[in-house]
Amino acid sequence: MSQKHTLSVLVENRPGVLTRVAGLFARRGFNIHSLAVGPTEHPDISRITVVVDVDELPLEQVTKQLNKLVNVIKIVELEPTASVQREMLLVKVRADLQTRSHVLETAELFRARVIDVAPDAVTIEATGSPDKIEAFLRVLEPFGIRELVQSGLVGIGRGSRSITDRALRSA
Repeated sequence: MSQKHTLSVLVENRPGVLTRVAGLFARRGFNIHSLAVGPTEHPDISRITVVVDVDELPLEQVTKQLNKLVNVIKIVELEPTASVQREMLLVKVRADLQTRSHVLETAELFRARVIDVAPDAVTIEATGSPDKIEAFLRVLEPFGIRELVQSGLVGIGRGSRSITDRALRSA
């Protein structure tokens, strides 16, 4: 039975690296549930956070293959209890005069922020764990979701240790 795994992959900040990393998962037939990439505190290093549904053994094989890619510096699996993991959501919700106060109260309850207001809708920004984002969407659904966009999961290990610093020291 497969389960979700969150990998934090440090790579050289070069064109085509993301394509090669994602392609490795695609060639093996693994479904990428979430993918986020961005710079780190070092301008020449990017971090790819990938959430994939896969069994333990094939995950180990993919990790070994990722390590063979020339632009991959380090791979760490982020365990939920040893890391902080968040997603961001922008959602446009129907909010007329009758429902607007309820929509605003719901946003406040989930510590979300209203970032745009129109006569018949509001746009809300929310950040949190995947479970929180999912629960927020379920509560908003009866009002009418007009549009939404969701980031991929990003995560970082708890505590003072940095995988970027460890990767650079061992390189």
